[in-house]
Amino acid sequence: MSIVSPWLTLGYVIPHLYTDMDAYQFYRVAPDGMMLVSTGLNLTEYSLAAVETELPALWKAFDMLKHKKVDRIALSGVPVASVLGRKKMREILAEGAQRTGIPCDTDLEAHIATLQHFGVSKLALATRWPEHVNSALSNYLKQAGIEVVSLRAQGRNLDQNKVSSPLADHELALELGRAALAAAPEAQALLLPGGLWFAIHAVPILEAEFGKPVLLNITSTTRTALAAAPQPLKIRPDAKWGKVMASCWTRD
Repeated sequence: MSIVSPWLTLGYVIPHLYTDMDAYQFYRVAPDGMMLVSTGLNLTEYSLAAVETELPALWKAFDMLKHKKVDRIALSGVPVASVLGRKKMREILAEGAQRTGIPCDTDLEAHIATLQHFGVSKLALATRWPEHVNSALSNYLKQAGIEVVSLRAQGRNLDQNKVSSPLADHELALELGRAALAAAPEAQALLLPGGLWFAIHAVPILEAEFGKPVLLNITSTTRTALAAAPQPLKIRPDAKWGKVMASCWTRD
């Protein structure tokens, strides 16, 4: 493992045309030497029609990341996978892997892999999305054997989430996360999905209060990429970012 060049590169297809919170949070939770290569789609709203419009651009993004020789490709955007449904999403990932020769993932499948690592079958969920997205997400998780037993949401559209305040989002993560966990003592973990949600500082606070893993898009996707790395980890992610990142040290 070289200390002067990246030893693991994650290609990340983001649903919007710019990168801010995705990269900002990634470089706090990922270990030194892991690099993010991001490209974007132009999703306009949380709907199946909007997602399907962007599918041709998705293949171009996969091709670009292939040429960048990344080690793994992940499609960000839990609403994207949710509205497509698990069968269609997994078909797209399989086609992407065949097309590029690179393992392909998505945040939502990474959440499922992480929840399975922790043995979670009952989940508390907190989101900033409207009801139709939350319903699609719950159905997607159900197909993986994970039941959403508590949901708290502040429904917003995509444009509202793009301009939200990081501090307000941190406070919202605490508010909704606490409410979701308190409403369902049987929940074994909390999911705070959303690449645009600035929630990394809420993770250690909520885990200290409830003693249960708290998952974010960037932690689940980073953990899954590290778990699939071709060599054992030699640089440990900082455990201050919660149970998900601390679990990277123990390889499956």
